[in-house]
Amino acid sequence: MAAPGNVARGLKAAISNPNNSEEAKERASERLQEMEQSGELDSPTAHEGNIAIGHKAALRNPNVSEEAKEHSAQVLDDLGRSD
Repeated sequence: MAAPGNVARGLKAAISNPNNSEEAKERASERLQEMEQSGELDSPTAHEGNIAIGHKAALRNPNVSEEAKEHSAQVLDDLGRSD
């Protein structure tokens, strides 16, 4: 299953794309509203995914200290998302 944040970004892009039909924009808008109302975008799983993304980025960032990279690697390991 796709990450909720990625789905939301795609829906927002569909809504703002001038090449999409009004029907497609309406469907995307309705799905986005459903996601927001259900709390799907604020779920613990979505939050954990965002944490993992940030730590993965830190591991690849040349401006991040080795100590911080070790911490990020440990967090990812704790989350079961070793890189």
